[in-house]
Amino acid sequence: MRVLLVEDDQLIGDGLKAGLERLGFAVDWFTDGFEGEEALYQAPYEVAVLDLGLPGQDGLEVLKNWRNNGRKEPVLVLTARGDVDQRIIGLNTGADDYLGKPFSLKEVQARLNALIRRANGRTSPLLTHGDVAFDPETRKVSLSGREVALSPREIALLELLLLNKNKVLSKETIENKIYSWNDEVQSNAVEVHIHHLRKKLGKDIVRTVNKIGYIMEDK
Repeated sequence: MRVLLVEDDQLIGDGLKAGLERLGFAVDWFTDGFEGEEALYQAPYEVAVLDLGLPGQDGLEVLKNWRNNGRKEPVLVLTARGDVDQRIIGLNTGADDYLGKPFSLKEVQARLNALIRRANGRTSPLLTHGDVAFDPETRKVSLSGREVALSPREIALLELLLLNKNKVLSKETIENKIYSWNDEVQSNAVEVHIHHLRKKLGKDIVRTVNKIGYIMEDK
């Protein structure tokens, strides 16, 4: 899943980007409020992580502009641990959740997964399709109860398909969802990932819709 990170603290931003990418997220990181705001209009993000104390334009103004322009992406606001007033203002401005600094990567992951789950109208954290099950918290995939080893990018693609069952996803859409702007994408990358999913999880896990894209259909 693709995440927009807007955080000017280099240590926090670098740690979040590296940690979330290890967990299978594609992360675009911006340190300026104006650039961070504009980024949300340029790519299909599942969720945004927004610091409030930003140069150029503060986080509350960024959040307000997003909501005023009709953007509905879930937003996790980062605040100083004891700044209750900022948290309240952030939630009233349109934030979906907040997290006080300092925080653990595991907590960020759990909150992002919860926001993505809520945005997709799901109550259960487990994503399933036939005998295939995926746990977003542990990033583990199983087939008929047995764990299957997938690469981080294969897991990201599987999660995207599970979240969009019965929808045809174009190759371009898939690339935009599982890669960040800094990633080098081979022309046949999606086809290779699809091939690997079929080999590991069954040839019927994904159907190719000729000249359109791919779909995971309920059985």
